[in-house]
Amino acid sequence: MIRSVIPLIAVLLFFLEPVFSLFSPVNIGSDSYTLVPRFVIVYLIFIAVYYSRKHAIIYGIVLGLLYDMYHIDIIGLYAFLYPLICFIATLIIRQIHRHIVTVMFLALLLIIVLEVLSYFFASLVSLTSIGLDEFITGRLIPTIIANSIFVGMFGWFFKTLIYKRVVERQGETL
Repeated sequence: MIRSVIPLIAVLLFFLEPVFSLFSPVNIGSDSYTLVPRFVIVYLIFIAVYYSRKHAIIYGIVLGLLYDMYHIDIIGLYAFLYPLICFIATLIIRQIHRHIVTVMFLALLLIIVLEVLSYFFASLVSLTSIGLDEFITGRLIPTIIANSIFVGMFGWFFKTLIYKRVVERQGETL
């Protein structure tokens, strides 16, 4: 049962991202702030750290392609970035302790990397016309704040769920 739960949650998070995107942009006074939910990549980072790099990269490719097809005009950008972020997460976590708080901060740091890379790529191919300072204040910081709330609320749940799968997987091999 738990074997199918991990990919099902990934798909559920994929479909929840656009729902939470409806709350964006947030207008405060004359300023507009864009909140980008990054639920899928947070979950993929937890899979990469606590379960399997291989599974996280495969899920990253599939969900990245789906994200590219349904949300942006360039096929392959997120299909490349999602597995790259998962790979970076596994490289970093080898050097530090896998404590839940550490993984939460790592997820937020890698969301920043994902946002900056996607911004630079969009700037490179002229998909966006906003400047770097406007990107940082109007999109990056609000995105990090919104996703830190998500990570704080669901990080422990993700870790627990993935550990249950690891225990089940070890029971299958015995």
